[in-house]
Amino acid sequence: MAGWTNRGKYLLLQEFFRNPTEFTNLYIALCTSAVAPTADINTFSELTEIAAGNGYTAGGIALTRNSTDFDVLTQDDATDRAYIRLRNIVWTASGGNLPASGSGARYAILTDDNGTQGSRQVIAYWDLTSDRTVSTGQTLTLQSSELRLNES
Repeated sequence: MAGWTNRGKYLLLQEFFRNPTEFTNLYIALCTSAVAPTADINTFSELTEIAAGNGYTAGGIALTRNSTDFDVLTQDDATDRAYIRLRNIVWTASGGNLPASGSGARYAILTDDNGTQGSRQVIAYWDLTSDRTVSTGQTLTLQSSELRLNES
């Protein structure tokens, strides 16, 4: 039986999220609850992005693959895993509610940087637990979002 070492998990996360050789950026976008992401989702076009405007740009916020945007990288021998944490991601509603129309944001989606937004590969997602709408001047913040590699 094959198995990952904790160092292997750590190195995989470090290479993917902090070494910009395959593509330069990743994106964090917001999607509605119309389609719940699962392990079988492949491209962004399979999900429903929130309406652009009022502080939200279609396709989301760009993240650079480096130690600033992916600011914590940890090898945890006690729990046999490695994880990487994203910097805080903040959207501020301006000129009206965010999203600009329709239902609120339910999921945060991590994608690659394909120039065609619908063709972007979905790498990971976070469930915000309910539809989120924020009023003008308010913020929607993803704080300390982690991606973990562990074996079961």
